[in-house]
Amino acid sequence: MPLLDPKTWQSRTLAGGEYAVTEPATGETLATVTLAAAEDVATAARDARAAQAEWAKAPHFVRAAVLRRAGDLFAAHADELREWIVRESGSIPGKADFELHVAAQECYEAAALASRPSGQILPSEAPRLSYTRRVPVGVVGVISPFNAPLILSIRSVAPALALGNAVVLKPDPRTAVCGGLALAAVFAEAGLPEGLLHVLPGGPQAGQALVADPNVPVISFTGSTAAGRAVGEVAGRLLKRAHLELGGNSALIVLEDADIDAVISTAAWGSFFHQGQICMTTGRHLVHASLYEEYVERLAAKADSLAVGDPHREQVHLGPIIDSAQLAKIQGLVESSTARGAKLAAGGTHERLFYRPTVLAGVDDATPAYAEEVFGPVAPVRSFADADEAAALAAAGPYGLALGIVTRDTARGLDLAERIPTGIAHINDQTVNDEAVAPFGGIAASGTGARFGGEANLEAFTDVRWTTVRGDVAPYPF
Repeated sequence: MPLLDPKTWQSRTLAGGEYAVTEPATGETLATVTLAAAEDVATAARDARAAQAEWAKAPHFVRAAVLRRAGDLFAAHADELREWIVRESGSIPGKADFELHVAAQECYEAAALASRPSGQILPSEAPRLSYTRRVPVGVVGVISPFNAPLILSIRSVAPALALGNAVVLKPDPRTAVCGGLALAAVFAEAGLPEGLLHVLPGGPQAGQALVADPNVPVISFTGSTAAGRAVGEVAGRLLKRAHLELGGNSALIVLEDADIDAVISTAAWGSFFHQGQICMTTGRHLVHASLYEEYVERLAAKADSLAVGDPHREQVHLGPIIDSAQLAKIQGLVESSTARGAKLAAGGTHERLFYRPTVLAGVDDATPAYAEEVFGPVAPVRSFADADEAAALAAAGPYGLALGIVTRDTARGLDLAERIPTGIAHINDQTVNDEAVAPFGGIAASGTGARFGGEANLEAFTDVRWTTVRGDVAPYPF
């Protein structure tokens, strides 16, 4: 029996109007959903707050069981959910399978959070028991984007629920199903009590209402740096916690001792996976001068060999860009880069929303596709003379999300990584990596640090309460 039924997947009547969810590869309408207006957000937040208290009181094993069942359901309904991810977000099947795997693991890891020791016994100068205890924040607002819709929703939703919170989730309307309604269906079937997870597809107005709502003390936002700044500004003014996972322009450094035969596949994956529509995408290839010419030639050949097309109906390496606005941004950055002197070594063309993987050589600080986050399948390549220059180039710019370093000398790679401020670093790997057990997040314009995975989830979705207990009423001088 299908998990998702368009007749029942939105139990709440919303006031934001109908929205056609389309397949980027074909333009076909996959589903019609109803969007949330600001008043819908307010109603959902009030309902979530009302339901959360009983959920927080539930024994840890009850909450853990719901999360474990949810993880199992992502596997049990993999075929159905895979098709939605492929068609709705333009993902190749392998990327969809990765999202489903991570979603299940996020639920299993979250289930373990429910029984995690939640406090400490503290020493005290007075004759009393003194301790801390982590308590749920109440209602967590989650705003998730289109590019990895299932992962970027579940990694906040699952731990927040496991720790005793309620959640209001606003997925991007372009991926309203696999980034939102699918989670609602999974958790309903897993036995999550009503009122604890509200899925409200919507645009910027719904997001603004969620950030400002007085019943939502914590916001978990994943999206662009520009939007994240606006979220952080409002949250700061309202004295709310905002966990911001934002953009990036991550560097892959290829040192002179790198295995050129091995690195090209790694480099291509870093820039072209999911059409480059990943915050961790390798946006800057920094290559030692002794390897530069061969690297550009071989990366361009790899780009030319990759198949681009409809991932639901063909076996391809890259699917479509999410929509025409994003494609126009990519094309504009490539064209302005070549106008400033960059050499187009591969790609730079598109048919409908299918953009060819692109390699740009001869780039510098003034090259738009090198200096800015492209969010498309574009690999700018720049040479460096020595490790000092590589470190300086990699550290330049506003972002600080991910870093990759390729070298046969891993100790040297680790030493170089220490000189470049980022939230994530990988030695002998490209920049796009994610695991449910690992903290995830960037610094500077890439966000407010690691807020997902492991202990970071405890900090993100609970408050620390200090409690003392005395046997007798405390005496005071007056």
